Amino acid sequence: MIRVFNQYVSGKSFLLMAVEALLIVVSLISAVRLRFWNNPAEALSYLSIPDFAVQTTVVVFVCLACFYYNDLYDLSAGYSAVERVLRVEQSLGAASLLLGLLYFMVPGLLLGRGVFIIGMVLVTALVILSRKLLDKAWQLSAPMQRVMILGTGQLAMELARELTRRGDLSMKLEGFVGGSQDKSEKIFGFPVLGPTSEMEAIAKERAVSRIIVAMEDCRGTLPTRELVTLRVQGVRVEDAASALSGLTGRVSLRAVKPSWFVFSDGFHRSKWIDLLKRALDLAAGAIGLAVSMPIMIVVALVVRLESKGPIIFRQTRVGRMGKCFEVLKFRSMSDDAEKTNGAQWASENDPRVTRIGRFLRKYRLDELPQFVNVIRGEMSFVGPRPERPCFVEELRKTIPYYDERHSVRPGITGWAQVQYNYGASVEDAFNKLEYDLFYLQNMSITFDLAIIFQTIRIVIGGHGGR
Repeated sequence: MIRVFNQYVSGKSFLLMAVEALLIVVSLISAVRLRFWNNPAEALSYLSIPDFAVQTTVVVFVCLACFYYNDLYDLSAGYSAVERVLRVEQSLGAASLLLGLLYFMVPGLLLGRGVFIIGMVLVTALVILSRKLLDKAWQLSAPMQRVMILGTGQLAMELARELTRRGDLSMKLEGFVGGSQDKSEKIFGFPVLGPTSEMEAIAKERAVSRIIVAMEDCRGTLPTRELVTLRVQGVRVEDAASALSGLTGRVSLRAVKPSWFVFSDGFHRSKWIDLLKRALDLAAGAIGLAVSMPIMIVVALVVRLESKGPIIFRQTRVGRMGKCFEVLKFRSMSDDAEKTNGAQWASENDPRVTRIGRFLRKYRLDELPQFVNVIRGEMSFVGPRPERPCFVEELRKTIPYYDERHSVRPGITGWAQVQYNYGASVEDAFNKLEYDLFYLQNMSITFDLAIIFQTIRIVIGGHGGR
């Protein structure tokens, strides 16, 4: 288990990616050998051409991207063996189509003379076989971390729930420490191992390598001396808020205290990073606007033909440091959508949404004009989603730390958008803020790029829009 952007990720995912990249290269080299089996000299000549290395790199990149977008590196999904085989075949089918299109546009990248077909057959067989073998090898060799939770309340139960959900992390929950002396008691299906006074002995007996402190009120009850002793002996001690953040990719507002924000890692800001992020926003905004212009012209015509009203819808949103601006969108609702009931969140199957508007929202095409907001400096490409002033006034009264999301520019996409469905209630806003705070804690250029990759997958699949 490793941390990526302060989130727990199974090391097996990266191992799979490296192994499958190697297998694709081996498959293509083997395909050349098989294609020219009766002429070794020609096979050697084919492999020595510099273009072959470039062609192989392109195939590796496209195949791995298709595996990623088909969730084959999301080991927490828990796919069956049959479903995983189908996903591998679907991914390689999509990769073949994309490569065929790429070869049509750039013929020099083509792996010709039957090599490509033989290579893809070998890739399919080797990837499916290697995943089965790697599963067995991982189960036998992967180090298992034994975890103990200090506490028996609601917070401890939430931690147990998340730990059992993340079976890909090779973490085994031994049980809880604290509460009553009754060792037959169980919480969330796991035993209460004993009182806090016996924590050191229990940790040694169970060979615990990690203790998570999940006590709602630690004042006067935290076994500091025992925790220090275990920590010095090599047992990792972690607070519940940090553990939940690593397990879920969000900052649990029910678990954190103000001191956590003050003393936790992250929330770094740098003028150079801000300048680089702004430069990337300008480049991405300009390129995005230029590339999407033909699509925007078609969308504008369709919106105009379907219903009365402006093509571009302007709506006031709250931006960085609470400064308001007008966000630009293609109009996806009827022109009189808010005349009767005023401002309200869009609901599922909202009757105010037009037929073409439903399609635009599903594939996020209504948000293409926001490239202009990015170029103006009102928005970033990645950041918390901007909200309307009337909703902000309501939410800041009921949700703690809500205004912290306004410390950076809002984004066209963001960590909350790719992790959580469309929000249409105060509860949704609360949950999305937890993801926004995680983004603020771990904000970086590489994190932004990872979010953009996930956004592309969501847009292609048409998930999350209303």
